[in-house]
Amino acid sequence: MDEPILKVQNLDIFYKSFQAVKQVSFFVNAGEIFGLLGPNGAGKTSTLSAIEGLLKPQNGEIYVAGYNRKQHPLLASANIGVQLQATSFQPELSVSEIIELYAGIYGVDMPKEKLKEILINIKLEDAASKHFGQLSGGQQQRVSLVIAMIHNPPLVLLDEPTMGLDPQSRRQLWERIESMRNNGHAIVLTTHSMEEAEAVCDRIAIIDHGNIIAIDTPQALIDKHQNDAGVIAASRKGKITLEDVFIGLTGKDIRP
Repeated sequence: MDEPILKVQNLDIFYKSFQAVKQVSFFVNAGEIFGLLGPNGAGKTSTLSAIEGLLKPQNGEIYVAGYNRKQHPLLASANIGVQLQATSFQPELSVSEIIELYAGIYGVDMPKEKLKEILINIKLEDAASKHFGQLSGGQQQRVSLVIAMIHNPPLVLLDEPTMGLDPQSRRQLWERIESMRNNGHAIVLTTHSMEEAEAVCDRIAIIDHGNIIAIDTPQALIDKHQNDAGVIAASRKGKITLEDVFIGLTGKDIRP
């Protein structure tokens, strides 16, 4: 079996005396969509930030495309593409200008023909001259996904990529994420939508209070926990869903 694109081993992250992430370990293979799920404050964002290199863990190792993040931080970062839930592109720049700008930053050739092909692919050829701030939420997410993929990284981190999108835009983005997987990319996806996790993720990890409490395919987790008392109590429709399993494992209390 090939080496995983992402390998996280025994990750510990502290904020002063508070431990946000506790001995977290998982891996993501090429051609796999891996969901990282958890309530607010469970440790998802801290884990993602450590993988991205924005946060330095106190213990543990992270390997990206075979590169140890501590020993080769620039090479690890060069093999990652990131799409955040809140985009921060310059709103006064046009779609074409943003793509050309980031292509230049990553040292990627972007001739007019290639730019046109990208715009056609994301169905924004008629919005090429529109300012980013004029785009709808779904259009902005399509542009941000292009930027995350512009240097063709083996690992892509997607943080709540469909938050706030209408059903049509969400389904379209799912198809693009699945296309990335089919082209061999490893994808780590955070989401609060259990429907989304069940629909697109090959495997998921549920993290709570800094610990990974379950990791498997969505259906395997449903099969394993469908007879748990807490899961049955959480069910509202009779048929056990991933959301029922999630609530059964993490509890019903609302997190701050």
